Amino acid sequence: MSFLFAHLLTWSTVLLVLDAVLWHLAPFKHRAPQVAVRLGLFLGFTALLINAGVSPLQAPPFADDPVAQLGATALGILWWLYAARVLTVVIGLALMRRIGHSGRLLQEVIGALVFLVAIVAAAGYVLELPVKGLLATSGVFAIVLGLALQSTLSDVFSGIVLNTTKPYQVDDLVVIDGVEGKVLDIDWRATHLLTSSGTLAVVPNSVAAKAKIVNLSRPTHLHGVSISIKVPNHIRPRRVLDALERTLQGSSSLLLEPAPKALLKEAGEEMSEYVASGFIAELGKKGDVRNQLFDLAHRHLEAAGISRHPDGVLEPTSRARALLDEVKVFRSLSPDERDRLAGSMVAQQYSAGQVVLALDEVPDSLFVIATGVVSASVPDGNGFTEAGRMGPSEVMGEQSILADTPSQATFTALTSSIIYRLDKHLTRECMEQRSEVGRALSKLQAVRQQNSRLALMAAPAPVRKGGFLGWLQKR
Repeated sequence: MSFLFAHLLTWSTVLLVLDAVLWHLAPFKHRAPQVAVRLGLFLGFTALLINAGVSPLQAPPFADDPVAQLGATALGILWWLYAARVLTVVIGLALMRRIGHSGRLLQEVIGALVFLVAIVAAAGYVLELPVKGLLATSGVFAIVLGLALQSTLSDVFSGIVLNTTKPYQVDDLVVIDGVEGKVLDIDWRATHLLTSSGTLAVVPNSVAAKAKIVNLSRPTHLHGVSISIKVPNHIRPRRVLDALERTLQGSSSLLLEPAPKALLKEAGEEMSEYVASGFIAELGKKGDVRNQLFDLAHRHLEAAGISRHPDGVLEPTSRARALLDEVKVFRSLSPDERDRLAGSMVAQQYSAGQVVLALDEVPDSLFVIATGVVSASVPDGNGFTEAGRMGPSEVMGEQSILADTPSQATFTALTSSIIYRLDKHLTRECMEQRSEVGRALSKLQAVRQQNSRLALMAAPAPVRKGGFLGWLQKR
């Protein structure tokens, strides 16, 4: 009998070592086959015990052989622990398929309960201990421990609720109890947040379960972005709202649905507050889009003759002259040189949808946008793809100025616009006098060519219909 149990222990040890090796080192691509292998090894371990006459549901029957008795007892206890481990793995697989990886805390709690039941069962069946007395004693101990750890248990069960209801998950950007940050982990006691300042905030689960939670990452592809602008009260609201609507149209990062909107939020004694808001698809771009909207709002308000100072209205000596002060290409010019250029600029009104500069056209002027939004579209083989949008103080037609080359894009007014024309020859004279102007135009051309390539690369590939439906459409 001792020889038999020596071999039984050997084969049991081999099975357990094989289980550990396959679980951690085998190249399983999916968790289900891994769990199936562990379940198979457990069934083999169970069959080995039964064939050797050892039952985990009763005390070992080898009282006359101390070695066999000790070995059978060890194998019986080991069977219960092995069964608990297999059961927790199976439950974990089922929970992962149902509630995902966010249910890790719930899996750990269930696993702890399963192991507790296995230990009690091993003590009652294998060791024949008085389980009823043990349970009664443990119940009293549990009550005392529960009162001592009341707050901790509240955090644990609140963590289970948070994991099952899933108001947020790991990597979500949330605001919990006034603390904003990225969720790093949700453990037994607390939720760990990485704040924007790079610090770690630990919010107890019991606090998170009771607090107002704002999940900034949901919905996944729809995130709000807004800016607030204050303008003096005596400015007519319609003028401000028109400028802000052009601001929203000037940003290609905003989604068309839900539609962006501008509204008057509050009218104070001296200043009125306006809000321009829209939605973007990527949360990571929220800061960049807000900065872009503020810049566009500043330009469109100035283009509309609106100042945010108490006097409220811009009164430039010349609209064209004021515009040249904002054009980056001409920043190297002196005030006198800008005065001469402004005197030769001719304004032209464009309605929404009107083409300002067509593809392959060689214009005889440099275009400077005074008001409105203009869209630049490049050919993609099947039509046109929008490469960008432009607003006040931006220029078009630089290819013609530099080398008389045709336009590589079609520029269309998205809103009613006022655009100034600056004669090509006069612009070239300016380039000869100021080399910085030529370098600025060349740099602008290179940047726009790069943006056109990126836009074409990002454009979705056309879907070619095939199969039976495609055959029918060709008939």
